[in-house]
Amino acid sequence: MIARTLVIAGWVQGVGYRDAMIVVARAAGIAGWVCNRRDGTVEARVQGDSAAVAKIIAWCHHGPPAARVSAIEATAVEPDSALNDFDWRATR
Repeated sequence: MIARTLVIAGWVQGVGYRDAMIVVARAAGIAGWVCNRRDGTVEARVQGDSAAVAKIIAWCHHGPPAARVSAIEATAVEPDSALNDFDWRATR
């Protein structure tokens, strides 16, 4: 199992990015969370097997149809055994 913290920049708030990511992440078997940040970016914690994490990161590069992703910063982090589902968190 691997885990990454993602910061997704661009036109990613107000376009259904979080809701769409929840659907895609759950379908891929990813655990973690997604939230809006006050600076206009979206932050996510994703963890699962390496293929599933790669799949969700690839999806994050385009997001839902109305999104316009300009950059993604991915940082390796330690997996959190307390995470067993994928959902949203409050704005950070």
